[in-house]
Order: sequence, then C-alpha cells, then structure tokens
Amino acid sequence: MSLVVIASDRFADHQTPPGHPEAPERAEVMDVVAQEWRKRGGEVVAPRQATREQLARVHSADHVRRMAETTGTSVALDQDTYTSPDTYEVALLSAGAGVEMVERVLGGEHQRALALVRPPGHHAERSRAMGFCLFNNIAVGAAHARASGVGRVAIVDYDVHHGNATQHMFEADPAVLYISMHQYPFYPGTGAANEIGLGAGAGFTVNAPMEAGATDEDYRIVFAELVLPVLQQFDPDLILVSAGFDAHERDPLAGMRVTTGAFGAMTMELRAMAETCCKGRIAAIVEGGYDLRALADSMRTVVDVLAGPSAAPQWPRSDARSGRGRVAIDAARKALGSHWKL
Repeated sequence: MSLVVIASDRFADHQTPPGHPEAPERAEVMDVVAQEWRKRGGEVVAPRQATREQLARVHSADHVRRMAETTGTSVALDQDTYTSPDTYEVALLSAGAGVEMVERVLGGEHQRALALVRPPGHHAERSRAMGFCLFNNIAVGAAHARASGVGRVAIVDYDVHHGNATQHMFEADPAVLYISMHQYPFYPGTGAANEIGLGAGAGFTVNAPMEAGATDEDYRIVFAELVLPVLQQFDPDLILVSAGFDAHERDPLAGMRVTTGAFGAMTMELRAMAETCCKGRIAAIVEGGYDLRALADSMRTVVDVLAGPSAAPQWPRSDARSGRGRVAIDAARKALGSHWKL
C-alpha cells in the first residue's frame, strides 16, 4: 500500500503529571489506530532515534545536552512541559519519526506516511523545550529532507496552536514554506498575520490567525483562498503536515468548532496538492489533540484519506457561518500581497 504508518509502543513511556492533557493515554489511542491499520494489511514501522547530527540541524547543542541530562529523572522544564525517566529516549524516537517518514516517502517505497507520536514537537524552539514539546519533530524531518537534496519543502500546520518554533526555525529560509491556521490570540502568543518571515525568507511564512469559534466553513475558505493558492505558487517537492487535532469541537484546551470530517477534508486537500506538485509525496506527524475520542476518530479519518483512492475533498455540510476565516484571509492578503497572488 502507498501509506506507511510510523508508531511505537514506547511513546506511552513518556509520563506526565496526573491530570496533564498530554497524557500517556494518547499513546494508547495511537497504538489502537496503528493496530487497526496493521489488521487491514497496512505497514506499520517503528522509528529509530534521531541522531545528534539530525537534531543539530534545528536545535542547539546545548539544548540537546540539557534534554539528555534529564535521563532517569522527572523534571519540570516549564509550567507545561515535563520529563520522566524515559522521556529523553522517547523524545528521540518522536523526532526520529520525523526523519523516518521523510525517508519513507523520498525512498519511493511509499508516497504517503503518517507518524503517530508523542511528545508533540512544533513548540520546541532551537534552544528551549516548551508547550509539551522537547524536540521539534516536523522541523527535524524538514531539515532532513533538505539535507537529502529536496529543493523546496512546504509545512502545513493545522494544529489549533501556532507552531512558533517551526516558524522561527525556517523564517529566513525561502526553501521552506510554513503555513499555519490557528486560534488567535492564544498560546503561545505568536502567529499574527504580519509575521511573514525574515530577509530572504520574507513571504515564506503564512499565518491565518482565527478567533475562537471558527468552524469547518472558516477552514474551508482559508484553504481555498489562502493555503492552496500559496502552495500552488510555491510548487513544493514535498509536503509535510503538522497534524494537530486540538481544533476539534470536543477538545478541552481550545475553542474552535472543527469536526472530524474537516480534518479529513484538509488532509485530502493537501494530498491532492501533493499529487499535483510533488509526485504525491506527503507525510504527516501528530501534534496536539487532547480529547481521546476526537483524537482517535480524527486519526482514523486521516488514515483513511491517506490510504484510500484519490478523491475530491469532502468538506462537511454545515449552516454554521462565522466570518472568522474571512477576517484571517483579509489579514493575510494585506500582509502577503506583494509576495503571492491571492
């Protein structure tokens, strides 16, 4: 089959304090989804740990050293981010999954990959763990793709939180496009529409900040009028997805009204774009998603979209109209009008 799922039962070994939303039970849900895929005849592979060389492309040596020094201990890195005795090894596997998914799709054996991992990654800065994240898994993957000879990499992030660290790591690099749709204002406080990149990378950071309450329809029009036109003009050689499911209407941490079906539609839009511009090569890695039922249903939907036949995206029918997506598009056009035809 053209989809490979990357998973490991080791992801449950990263322990967080009781009541923490990024709980080991998330890994148990991922294991169930991976086993379901295996029973369907699909391939499930375990990731290898990321190497120091792979981490050093996006993280400082001091950061890697500090994370290594937590081995065997339980440490509060900040008010949200914790380690347990096995966390460092698990985080290496999570970052390694970013490398594994890239190698799988670049090697030609698979067109599509989905990595079911924790801890998540898109908040982990070059020299700092934060927001439940220790290493930036998707950034490690994107940097590995570039080091492997990929000319242009697009990262699309539909997690409800802005991927501050992914943006910062590539904001001066015109070879890596970063597009984020997120609740704003919200944690971590970044992701305004006027954050468009720096220097040679100006225009290659695209933010669509939306107020709490955004619906499937808001996301649909943001895709139609912002995400897809920019991707088409950028013409990437590889599409990577920060697949966070915490914009779901059931999620306890955020305030969006996105349904399970919309995650499938967003993923199919990106798959279709990959088939147009980069030989179908697309790889997604799990970020957030803290309602266990919503997480399971959303991951199953993404598996189905990436595993099944190519089809027109099926956005859920809804009468909900909020205007939040339109506001985000207008702000992005104002900020990016000199860089893209929107």
